[in-house]
Order: sequence, then structure tokens, then C-alpha cells
Amino acid sequence: MKVALTALAAALLMAASPWASAQNIAIVNGKAVPKARVEVLVKQIEASGRPVDDSIREQLREEVILREIFMQEAGRRGIAATPEYREQMELARQTILIRALFADFQKRNPVTEAEMKAEYDKFVEANAGKEYRARHILVESEGEAKAIIASIKGGAKFEDVARKQSKDPGSGANGGDLDWAMAASYVTEFSEAMVQLDKGQMTDSPVRSQFGWHVIRVDDIRQAQLPAFDDIKDQIEQQMSQQRMTEFQMELREKAKIQ
Repeated sequence: MKVALTALAAALLMAASPWASAQNIAIVNGKAVPKARVEVLVKQIEASGRPVDDSIREQLREEVILREIFMQEAGRRGIAATPEYREQMELARQTILIRALFADFQKRNPVTEAEMKAEYDKFVEANAGKEYRARHILVESEGEAKAIIASIKGGAKFEDVARKQSKDPGSGANGGDLDWAMAASYVTEFSEAMVQLDKGQMTDSPVRSQFGWHVIRVDDIRQAQLPAFDDIKDQIEQQMSQQRMTEFQMELREKAKIQ
């Protein structure tokens, strides 16, 4: 009778082993390690945009096995009962729960294509217009600026004078070049004088601003070069989603009764 029972038990174990191997990745010190633990890590990696091949899966399998080994050792040492562990677990629980709350909010309140397009249209409206490729020479006194204007009109090269005399360290080394920018990018006195100039024209008199005295020349003018909607669509979605999340957090804070 004993032989029959032993044979039956062996048969049952053999029949069950394919199922066990399909559900578990290993048996560590007699405890099954479920395959689902690996799949959780796989999903996290894939969510970040990285593909998971067989090599990475094997690395994840090894990591899960090591975690099980370490967890078992921690259990033997009674670490789970220590105040420090419980404090850290509470913090971890809060973090995971809050992250899940925010993920749920974003899932329920997605930024639509129409909303992104409307935001893009506002961006275009605010930034449309002319861009100027200007140069300037910045000096400390009106007299210096007038002398520079006379020198340039007399044949001196604007770029050379800018390199030698401009007090603006950013543009001076580049011959006074300020690159392409809209008029609104500059202080009022500078922009008002600049927009009066045609392509290739220089100011006839110095322009004063909070930074000193400017001699300005406009090298070129064009319509603002704005990125296409599809080129910045992802950025718009991210910014709008973050703004929506911030508003959600502030709303919860304002509604909370704090004593």
C-alpha cells in the first residue's frame, strides 16, 4: 500500500511540475517565486519607453530571485518587526498611493488634441510677427557712441568696432551680433529704435537704455520662424498635463480642513 501511495504522489508531483514552472520562475529555499514579479518589472521598464528582450528578462529574473533571497533573510532576522522598517514602509505606502492617485487623475483628465491645438494657436498669436537680426555696440557715454557712429560712417567696419569697444561681453566678441530675436526681447528704448530701421540701416544717433548707450544696426528682417504644431505637440501636452496636475493638487489643498 505504501508503494502505491508513493508512486501516486510522485505521479501527481510530476503532473503538477509543468504548471509550477509556468507560474513560477524559481523555488528559493522551498518557497515559490511567482513569474508575476518579473512581469511587474517588465511593465515598469516598457513604460519608460525601453524595449525588454530575452537578455533583460534574464537579468530581471535574477534580480527577482535575489530579492526573494534577501527578503527571506530579512524575515529570519525579524527586520519587519522593527520600528525603522515600519516607518519606511509607511512612507513607501504613502508614495505609492499618491503616485497611483496622480496616475488615476491623469487617466481621467487627458489633454485632448483640440486643447493642445488651442494652446498652440495662442502661442502662435503671441509670437507671430517680425524677427530682427541686429547688432549693437554698447558704451558708457553718449560722446563715445556719437564718435563710434561718425567712425563707422567714415568707413570703419561695425563688427571691428564692436569687438574693440563694446561693453557687452556677450555680443561684443561676435561683432555685436544679437542673433534673431523679436523686438519684445529687448528693453523698450532699444526695441523702439530698432523697429524704425530698415535692413542694413544703422541708428543716426545713440540710443540710451538702462545698460548704457547703444549704436544699433539691423542686418536682416523676417517673419518669425515658429515650430509646427506636430513638432512641439508632445511638449504642449506635457506642459498642459503638468499645469492641470498642479491645479488639481492646489484644489485639494484648498478644500482640505486643516486645524
